[in-house]
Amino acid sequence: MDPDATPRGTTRIGRTRDGHAVHRAVISNGVLTVSLLDMGAIVRDLRLAGVAHPLCLGARDLGSYDGLMSHFGAVIAPVANRIGHGQATIDGVPHRFERNQDGRHTLHSGAASTQHAIWRVADLAPDRAAFEIDLPDGQGGFPGNRHVRVDYGLDGASLSVEITARTDAPTLMNPAWHPYWSLHPTPGEAPMTLQVTAERYLPVDEDTLPRGGPVPVEGTAFDFRTPRRLVPGDVPDLDHNFCLSDAPRALTHAARLTSDGGLRLDLETTAPGLQVFDMHPFGIGSRRTNHARPYPPRAGVALEAQNWPDAPGRAGFPGIDLAPGETFQQATRVTFGKA
Repeated sequence: MDPDATPRGTTRIGRTRDGHAVHRAVISNGVLTVSLLDMGAIVRDLRLAGVAHPLCLGARDLGSYDGLMSHFGAVIAPVANRIGHGQATIDGVPHRFERNQDGRHTLHSGAASTQHAIWRVADLAPDRAAFEIDLPDGQGGFPGNRHVRVDYGLDGASLSVEITARTDAPTLMNPAWHPYWSLHPTPGEAPMTLQVTAERYLPVDEDTLPRGGPVPVEGTAFDFRTPRRLVPGDVPDLDHNFCLSDAPRALTHAARLTSDGGLRLDLETTAPGLQVFDMHPFGIGSRRTNHARPYPPRAGVALEAQNWPDAPGRAGFPGIDLAPGETFQQATRVTFGKA
């Protein structure tokens, strides 16, 4: 297959800085309309019928996805979040990875992350799309020839995201879909309200690595079991894993995000963790955003279903090892509504 060919049903929208063609696909069922890119398998835009504004943060041109926006709406694999000190032992063999977080730790797999890559369009229909990618042995220090696939599907007001992966050698696998949600027409204009069903969370150190094992949220500033408005000072800065379970499980409700205007997002997932990031450290300035205006700090909230961060070598953490013959599977569903 010609890698420069335009997949059927897509539209070429430009090229990356290194010359790869990038294509857009749009899926819709009359209730939800989702714009997707084969670059990073990105959800670029999401619209709910009857609502005039986008519900996720994104960019209108490819250049805006350079730098800080490279992970907005992308599928990050093989390992999302952090690997402490950029090293892990896999099947008894030590491995080292790119230390792209202040030269000390590995964040989102470094330059080897699928957020930077062009995926193949594996399936495209009016209400569904699938992307797949092959990761070669040793890329970024991760062993195994790996195959990763993401399936997007619409059902009523729900978007389902299913990630699967296989390998031919023992490896690490902890992918995550990384959208930023804003239910307001002007992101950052007013706090949203967040509820997370987790009974435990992971405290972090100055490098945002877990300090140890999970602790109960009860009696802490990280208790979101009752909905709370994300008002700076009333709630802590968030870049934390909420521990939903000790292992993957059936699709279960994990979080709800609501706006003052009455819009609601409910997230269900099979993943044992949910990383909640409130975008407090940075904003997006002179970029062509979905909302045609800059995104200030706290413009959106990322709800990233995944396994717990820095899992290798940590006793009691759900493992992220993937062996030949096994299939990694993770499902997440987001459902939108109006109060």
